[in-house]
Formats: sequence, C-alpha cells, structure tokens
Amino acid sequence: MDIKVSHCFITVDDHDKALGFYRDVLGLEVRSDVKFEGMRWVTVSPPSQPELEITIETPDSNPSSSAEDKRKQSELLAKGMLRGLIFVTDDVDATFAQIRDSGAEVLQEPVDQAYGVRDCAFRDPAGNMIRFNQPRKN
Repeated sequence: MDIKVSHCFITVDDHDKALGFYRDVLGLEVRSDVKFEGMRWVTVSPPSQPELEITIETPDSNPSSSAEDKRKQSELLAKGMLRGLIFVTDDVDATFAQIRDSGAEVLQEPVDQAYGVRDCAFRDPAGNMIRFNQPRKN
C-alpha cells in the first residue's frame, strides 16, 4: 500500500491576512480560491511540493460544525492553542531571517534541538505556531 498526504488544514480568522503570510512571505502558491454558499475554500502548496495542498479555512468553513463548536474553535485560535504546520528547509537560519524581516512574530530563534533538527518558530497572523526545521547532519 502506498499512501500519501494530499491535503492538510490550518484554521485562520481571515483568509486574506493568511494569504499575506503563506503566499507573500512563505512563497506558497495558491492552488484554489473558491467561494461557495458563503464559504471560501483556499489551498496553497509549496512550489517544490505541489502534490500537498494546505487548506486555509476559518472556523465557520465546516458546515458540519455546530455554532458552539465554531465558537470554541475561534476561542482556541485566538489563544494560539491550535496546532500549526511544520515545514522543512535546507537552511533554517536563512529562512528565519527572511520571515523575521517580513515582520512576522518570532516565537523561537533557530536552535539545535535534542531530537535532531535545528528549528525556529513563528506565529502566523491568526496565531498558529508555524515551525521550520532543518535536519542536522551527523
């Protein structure tokens, strides 16, 4: 069996602010931007990984969620308590400098971690933690 991840999801509070970060700062390519029945479906992909689409959605994007679930998800997002994304880069220090220079909120400068990567972290405009790591060479 050969399976791969094709889509993953990140919750944001505003699609356009999110695109300002994911498209304009990180350089991801917009794969779709569709409005349907009051919702908006936006996906982006790393240029070097076009088979993976990251779906940028707001708490009200899921028609199956109750109003209470959407409210709770919005509260967790506002607290920065939702999980974000982890990207791999071949130069975490250069990646850090580029993103920091965009004005993104720095959560962690590049650090060699005990688990074998050098990584750094930022918050996206919605408050999600976005990490960038580079596997250390032995």
